[in-house]
Amino acid sequence: MTSSKDAFGLSCALATPFLSNGDVDFARMTQHARNCLNEGCGSVTVFGTTGEGASFGLSERVKTIAALKDAGIDARQAIVGGVASASLDDTLEQTRILIDADCRAVLLAPPFYFKGVSDDGLFAWFAALFDKLGGQARDIILYNIPSVTAVTLSVSLIGRLRTAFPQVIKGVKDSSGNWPYTQELLATHSDLAILIGDERHLAHGVRLGAQGTICGLANVIAPRILPLVREGRDDTGVVRLVDELLKYPVIPAVKSLMAHKTSDKEWLRARPPLMAMTPADHAALTGAYATIFADKAA
Repeated sequence: MTSSKDAFGLSCALATPFLSNGDVDFARMTQHARNCLNEGCGSVTVFGTTGEGASFGLSERVKTIAALKDAGIDARQAIVGGVASASLDDTLEQTRILIDADCRAVLLAPPFYFKGVSDDGLFAWFAALFDKLGGQARDIILYNIPSVTAVTLSVSLIGRLRTAFPQVIKGVKDSSGNWPYTQELLATHSDLAILIGDERHLAHGVRLGAQGTICGLANVIAPRILPLVREGRDDTGVVRLVDELLKYPVIPAVKSLMAHKTSDKEWLRARPPLMAMTPADHAALTGAYATIFADKAA
């Protein structure tokens, strides 16, 4: 296992609260970010999948980072930013916003519009981005989430990128939920920060050398996730909660748990095309959550 001194640790894939007009609720967001850090997260990740990051325009991204920094959060230590676009130019601008703000790392998804693309095509796309960034390129965490992007970052492609850009690639976040792929990733690229996105595989991954996670459940149960990250300790309660969560659209479900945790219904709001959970689904999920964590054997 990687020593805790060197490991990436736990980063909360920060859920984003929205106002009734669809704007980001910066007051709730910054308070939530501080709460996550106080609960033991080493950083927060904005603009990720859980945070509905693909719906953020460039100006919103600038305002969000500024709000977090104005709230006293150290960007270099505690802010990771997601980047997701099918356009190379937009990807470049999103990445520059994070690097110019001195953020800790960039969680970089591959282009996702065209399907059936080859490793050669993906390599050319990433290479063009890194070449345009030039000396600015640093601390890139490649984001493998084929359920969203319909693109798998092969283990060999990651190797090619590392060889071509040895000072740029910091790690890989694997949200594939494909355990054989995760095992191969850990075996082949053990010196990278391999981050396990599926909390059900997290403890096992840490025991094999994974350095932590960027995960959505840290919004709700960060203290419960920490032993998985720090010790590779199994937790059947976490596994059961993920299984319950996956019965519903995941992002509204996380927000439903946030509303339950904070007793604040404003957290239920999602940005279209996503929609808030129905009252019946909200009651079912929060009821399951209460049952799981009332069970001392969980």
